[in-house]
Formats: sequence, C-alpha cells, structure tokens
Amino acid sequence: MTMNYADMLESIADAFPDDIVVSQGDKRITWRLFDERSARLSQAFKKLGAGKDDMVAFFIYNCTEYLEGIFATFKLRSIPINVNFRYIEDELKYLLEDSGAKILLFHGSLSKVVSNVRDQVSTLKAVVQLDDGSPLLEGAFRYEDLIAENEPAERIKRSIDDLYILYTGGTTGMPKGVVWDHRGLFGTQDAIYSLTGVAPPKTIEEVPVQAKKVREAGFRLVCLPSPPLIHGTAYLLATVTLVLGGSVEFLRSKSLDADELWRTVQERKVTQIIIIGDAFGKPMIKALEEAEEKGEPYDLSSVTQIFSSGVMWTAPVKQKLAEYGDMYLIDTIGSSEGGPFGSSTVGPGMPATTATFKIGNRAKILREDGTEIPPGSDETGMLAVYGPIPLRYHNAPEKSAETFRTIDGVRYSIPGDYAKIDADGTITLLGRGSICINSAGEKIYPEEVESAIKQHPAVEDCNVIGLPDEEWGSVVTAVVQLQKGNNSTTYEDIIESLGDKISRYKHPKHIVFVEKIKRTPAGKSIYKLSREIAAEKLGISIT
Repeated sequence: MTMNYADMLESIADAFPDDIVVSQGDKRITWRLFDERSARLSQAFKKLGAGKDDMVAFFIYNCTEYLEGIFATFKLRSIPINVNFRYIEDELKYLLEDSGAKILLFHGSLSKVVSNVRDQVSTLKAVVQLDDGSPLLEGAFRYEDLIAENEPAERIKRSIDDLYILYTGGTTGMPKGVVWDHRGLFGTQDAIYSLTGVAPPKTIEEVPVQAKKVREAGFRLVCLPSPPLIHGTAYLLATVTLVLGGSVEFLRSKSLDADELWRTVQERKVTQIIIIGDAFGKPMIKALEEAEEKGEPYDLSSVTQIFSSGVMWTAPVKQKLAEYGDMYLIDTIGSSEGGPFGSSTVGPGMPATTATFKIGNRAKILREDGTEIPPGSDETGMLAVYGPIPLRYHNAPEKSAETFRTIDGVRYSIPGDYAKIDADGTITLLGRGSICINSAGEKIYPEEVESAIKQHPAVEDCNVIGLPDEEWGSVVTAVVQLQKGNNSTTYEDIIESLGDKISRYKHPKHIVFVEKIKRTPAGKSIYKLSREIAAEKLGISIT
C-alpha cells in the first residue's frame, strides 16, 4: 500500500476523466488532459536528467502549469521545490545551490534573473520557460514544446517515502528547506477531510471512492488559492482539494486583485477561498463595499469556507467578511514545519477574535526543558505538534535537531512560536521567539502588540520590532501603515487606543509611519526591513 500523491492523483484522473480539475481565466483542463500533459512533462524531465530524489524548482507565478509540473515531478519520484518569484539573483542562486536543483521552471518575465544565475549553479541541467509573451531565453526549453515532443511516461511503482520540500518564506535569515515525505504530508490532511464528514482513504483504491462520497455528501469543492503556491497553506489545500476530487481556480493577476477574486468566485461558484489574513481580507472587503455602492453586489452564495494561516487576521476583518454570506472563516496557526497548532472558526452569528485559537488535537505548549505547560497557567511556552511532521531541514542538521526534537519518546516539531494557554484550551499566539523583544528584562512578543495596534480603525498594517536603547536595552517600536488618505492620526492617538488591551510596558516607545509595509508574497512580515526603515527614520544605529 502506498499513499503517494502521484498515485492518488492518477486514481482520481481515472475515476473522473472528464471533470474539470484546474482553471485559469478561459483555460479549463480536464483530469484526462491534466494526467496526460503531466505524464508527457514527466518523460521530458527524465530525458533532461531528473530522476528519483532530484530537485525540480518552480520559479513561477500561480498557473495551471504549476500543478501540472508538480504532478509531473511526483510521477517521476523527483522533488518539487517552491521558489519565491520575487527573488533577486543572489537569493535565487542560494536556493538553487542549497537544493541542488536539476531543473528550473520559470516564467519568461523572470528570464533576466535566470539568465544571470543559471551558469553559476553546477547542478542545474536545464531551464524550462513557461510562455507569458516574453521572448524565449537562449538555451531554455519551451514548456509546451516539451509536452508536444514527448510521449506520456509510463506509470511506475512509487513509495510513501518519496519526498517534497517546502522552502520557508522566513521573516529572518535565508529560507530553509523543510523536508516532508508523502506519508507525513498526507497525514496532515485529516482536518480537511473532517470538514466534509468523510474519512481519509487508507488505500489507493479508496481514494476515488472517498472522493465520490464527498460529492454524495453535497460537497462540490472548488478551491481558489489567492496567495501564491509558494505559500504552504495555499499549496497544501490546493493539492488536498484535488485528492478529494475537487477543482482549483487560479486568478490571472500576479498580485491580489480583489475584484477579479470576487468575479471568479461568482462565475465559477467557488466554495473555498484561501487568503492571507488582513493583507488580503481588507482589500476584499473594500471591493465588496464598492460593488454594493455601485448597485452591483457580488454573489458569494457558493462560498462555504475561507481559510487563512501564517499572518494575523483581526476580528473586525473577520466579522465584516462574515456579514457577506453563510460561510465559515477558519483561521489556523500552522507553519512549513507542521501543524495545525490551533484554529479559530467564525460561523454565522459567532463572535470573532484576534490571535486566539483553540489548541489543536496534536498540539501542546512546552517549556524550554520540554515539559508541558498545563492549561490555565500564566506561563509562556513554545508551541509544539506531534504526529505527522517533517523529517528534517535540508542541509541543516543542527537546526533540524533544534526544531524536530524527541521528548519522552515522542517526536515533536517546535518551530519557535510562543503562546499561552487558558484553562479551556484557548491559546493566545505571542509570536516567534527569534523576534522577541527584550526590554529591561521583560520579554515582549511583536504579534501581541501588532494585534492591539491593528484594532485602531485608522491602521491598515503594522510591524513591531525592537530597537537598541541605552536605558532599556531594547525598546518596542511600531512601524505603521495608515489607511489610504489618512495623514492626521498621531502617535498619541494610537497609544491612547491601546488602553488596557496590553500592559503599558508593551506600548511602543516609537511609532514610525510609512506609506506601505512590504511583505513577502506569502504575506509574511519582513521584520529585518521594517527594523532598518525604523532605525533610519529615527537616527538609531543598528550595526
């Protein structure tokens, strides 16, 4: 028995060959075509020098070819790796060298970066260009030519131990490759199956059977991942949608276009939307409000769930979205290293919260010595999860030993997020320990302060960092982006709004107002950049 993703997707393709599996704009691909094109591409990859456990890098935007390429890579027992399409040359070179990638897929608009890097990476055997209207890079293989010129690869015997590597977006330092096997990756999907009331399959033969049961239970799954697939949540929810026999819709724009999102929801009857907290939620609300003002409201009646992970999703934004339909908003604490650590669900008539979650079934909060913190104590500890977790970090044995720890015979993933747990199992997320601010001996977690600041109606976005201070060692500093057109909100206004939301010693000593807070394509904070901007504006040396 194997529960390899290529095997599972092939079984769905055989069971529902004429159903649409993935769409983008006018392009609609059936399972039969999806399987055939992926098999042809898999044969091409083999001829180009990729084989079992070789890396295939995806330096591309969301598109139907992204899922085809992953399927092709899994068919070959090679390993797909995600690459941030915003990477400059040094970053791309680092990731390709760290992974030892054999093949690089890229959109033509990114060819300049690829051209300047490819000859510097000794392992790279071929670069494959996806057509977006750009000229073909000299020496590159055209994606569609590879599919046209190759016969479909024969299906082969595969293993549950085949690998997938998810490179973390990271808020500090260079990205790390998180190594999963297919066994662990599929094991994290129980929660998605539970939403349908159908048990996860235990054999390949059961995969299409359970997918049919999902349909019979009234679930017509159409998933719209609005973040890039370099974001772990977007990738995992998209792939499990396919295993469940559903379909995936991609937006055509390279960055969030909220009106395109809602048009796609309306036209394609999308049932699940994946977003990244307030960074996506706020413009989505604005588009809904503007459409109503025009007398042309969007039809959201098909939407049953909106998922978010990795970035703060504040209560006001959740509450406003919930007003637009009979849907459930599911906010999760997860990471490339495993999860979910906790989740928060807002349904019709339910109150929303910010940064508070119900602890996951496989999650605990541990002290530094590995002992468990009991619910109801006021202690701060590290979020940990057991069960299906990654094998290791790629090429990082010391970091692997630090994150993936065995305690009393149980193997945990402990990425470094800190939290507190109430008596009823509710956890309050405080943030990553590596960005914790130590001010006069007090530990202050940025996400807790950010959550409080974002409740001010004039605040669009916020990063909280620590800056050096002779008296306090480090002081809390907020980098704040105000709502568009607001030039009147002051430091005093924001401090006054904090009231008793957080202790006074956590109030920012400095607030730096910026036009725009830059985030990664996955919506994560770039704390290093915010720290540099704040230090420059305040004239504080951080060298």
